[in-house]
Amino acid sequence: MPDTDVIIIGAGASGLMCAIEAGKRGRKVLVLDHANKAGKKILMSGGGRCNFTNYAVEPNNYISHNPHFCKSALSRYSQWDFLALIGRYRIPFHERDHGQLFCDDSAKDILDMLLAECEKAGVIVQLNTRIESVERSADYFRVKTGNGNFTGRSLVVATGGLSIPKMGATPLGYKIAEQFGINVLLTRAGLVPFTLQPEDKEKFSALSGIALPCIVSNKRQSFSENVLFTHRGLSGPAILQISSYWRAGEEIEINLLPQVDLAVELKSKRQQKLKNKLKTILESDLPKRLIGVFLPEDVLERSLQDLSDKQIQQVADRINNWTIKPNGTEGYRTAEVTAGGVDCDAVSSKTMESKQVPGLYFIGEVLDVTGWLGGYNFQWAWSSAWCAGQYC
Repeated sequence: MPDTDVIIIGAGASGLMCAIEAGKRGRKVLVLDHANKAGKKILMSGGGRCNFTNYAVEPNNYISHNPHFCKSALSRYSQWDFLALIGRYRIPFHERDHGQLFCDDSAKDILDMLLAECEKAGVIVQLNTRIESVERSADYFRVKTGNGNFTGRSLVVATGGLSIPKMGATPLGYKIAEQFGINVLLTRAGLVPFTLQPEDKEKFSALSGIALPCIVSNKRQSFSENVLFTHRGLSGPAILQISSYWRAGEEIEINLLPQVDLAVELKSKRQQKLKNKLKTILESDLPKRLIGVFLPEDVLERSLQDLSDKQIQQVADRINNWTIKPNGTEGYRTAEVTAGGVDCDAVSSKTMESKQVPGLYFIGEVLDVTGWLGGYNFQWAWSSAWCAGQYC
């Protein structure tokens, strides 16, 4: 006889949520994690305030090889369901831009709530337990660990992805999938800053610390949020968002002044016989340091009246349509999520159970479902885990 009904590998957002739901069904649940503390990524997320969901969650906020896969889970356990849980624990929260919801006090409020729910459901959470191997017999799974062996009728893989390895991220979930013949799509860092080509890095490092609202685009997607210049390259919400849609070798376009059609504005001011230097006019809309890096000094010192239509268009293109080819990304070290992962085509969108290995479930970030910045990845964790918890 197996020791327990359900073994869940991973005591993060999805693992704990699944444990709660399975436990509420009367299942005997054991959660195993190699870390010394549950929910480490919950605690560090959102600058310690945990961006736990978003008021506006739609399937098009997610990237997947199978774009329809997330629809069922998101509709069956929505942001409103999680907010109802938050409400029962009277956790104070606030809304930021784009419907993002954060704890007023601390991300610890979310983790404490999940652990309290686990306790109420009789879930056992065992930490400091390194998984050595997973095997399957006719009717149960055996998990060998550094702290003994465990058997369970169902096995739920809630191991997360490869992002932020210093928090303990490992490829274990992908290895388990591959061990059972389940396809794993190529993984890459998502929601991650860009690094620049050496010559661009040298040129733009002088702008480190400058943040401004921009529109960042590629051929597939466009985001309107802040861009931050860093000493390594480009960051900020708009850059993190577009990074999930970027492929190596591609260019991105950045409108540094999206609220102004600069060519139209400069020509209009020239027509009004405005004699100010170009530099003076631009400094009313953009940081001085930025203007000095993007435009040559001899052009900036000229009067607007001395600039031809062609020169004005060149200035406008530099600001409204800056095109740059990133050298790469900062990788998993600073990535907020891992794109790619366990192929959703191999998993039931209703139950999160493997189609080819009965009793084996995959939830959360280990799956090939990547949310936008703004609480979407936590909502995917809650939704996919809730679904699995009804069946495992």
